Amino acid sequence: MEKSLIQRLLLSDTGSKILTIVIIFIAIVVPVLNLLVPVDSPLHISTYTVTLLGKYLCYALLALSVDLVWGYLGILSLGHGAFFALGGYAMGMYLMRQIGDRGVYGNPLLPDFMVFLNWGSLPWYWFGFDHFPLALLMMFAAPGILAFVFGWLAFRSRVTGVYLSIMTQAMTYALMLAFFQNDFGFGGNNGLTDFKEILGFNLQDNTTRCALFVASAVALLSGYAFCKYIAQSRLGSLVMAIRDSESRVRFMGYRDEHIKLFIFVISAMLAGIAGALYVPQVGIINPSEFAPIRSIELVIWVAIGGRGTLYGAVLGAFVVNYAKTFFTAWAPEAWLFILGGIFVFVTVFMPKGLVGIYNQARSRNTRKKSMKESQANIRNS
Repeated sequence: MEKSLIQRLLLSDTGSKILTIVIIFIAIVVPVLNLLVPVDSPLHISTYTVTLLGKYLCYALLALSVDLVWGYLGILSLGHGAFFALGGYAMGMYLMRQIGDRGVYGNPLLPDFMVFLNWGSLPWYWFGFDHFPLALLMMFAAPGILAFVFGWLAFRSRVTGVYLSIMTQAMTYALMLAFFQNDFGFGGNNGLTDFKEILGFNLQDNTTRCALFVASAVALLSGYAFCKYIAQSRLGSLVMAIRDSESRVRFMGYRDEHIKLFIFVISAMLAGIAGALYVPQVGIINPSEFAPIRSIELVIWVAIGGRGTLYGAVLGAFVVNYAKTFFTAWAPEAWLFILGGIFVFVTVFMPKGLVGIYNQARSRNTRKKSMKESQANIRNS
């Protein structure tokens, strides 16, 4: 039964098969080429590249969470960057507690920014973050609780459409302003940084970097399988029915607000895990992750890849972020204009994204093949 479930989730269609094979391939090959191949070899993959690919994997998991609520539930969330950042801050708080007396000021209890700001004691909400199990719980709980409170108030009030999108954007903007404050207890404008180790392993060591890369790949595949399971279940059918005709689902007797709330919370937790894996690889988390433009970028990733497909969201995250890496090195001031142009082009000429182009080409080939077979049968008869 387990094997059939895995096949149904990860190997049921061409897109899922390709995604699974590619992720498993890079999860094995990239660490091997980084750790076992000499630096002077042309096959060697640098630690910088490992970290960059690890970021892409985290972004892909984040894109999955957006596609779950937008592509399947029909809720255009412009605030998923907030859930990503909260998961990142939960991990950052754990990593800051692991520094101990190795900080600039040598205080075994207070992080450097608290010493600099003359904090007398550790705030109550920092207690317990020196233990990984609690920090791991908060990586799920912090974005999950925020999504639950926000979703319960919004869905219960029947807020939908563009009004809900604006509210999600206002939520992440309010959090950004709060986290920018020095007296909020999260490092203010500078955020949390200067991390030393995770679970006792040096974060600057290549082996640790590769382990985080593999963990990100495993999280992406697990998140994809989980989202696929939801999409193919009876719950998934209800979710898509709500997307297509919410009032009809409600009139059939279903509590649509409960279903929307459940999917919204699950999506927020996936985004939180993506943020938690992102932070130790990039080495910093600050309030800029809450910026509304970040959440808008997530929507663009999914739109370019192809929403409502899951693997299209992963593809879009990789394509757009690779383009961002390239263009910000070549013409950093032009990147936002390029991104906007790509989004407009996709919206006008490729409404179903990159995956839609592939599906259309495949459908044409199938129709041509069927026509040829029909013509051959007619001639033979």
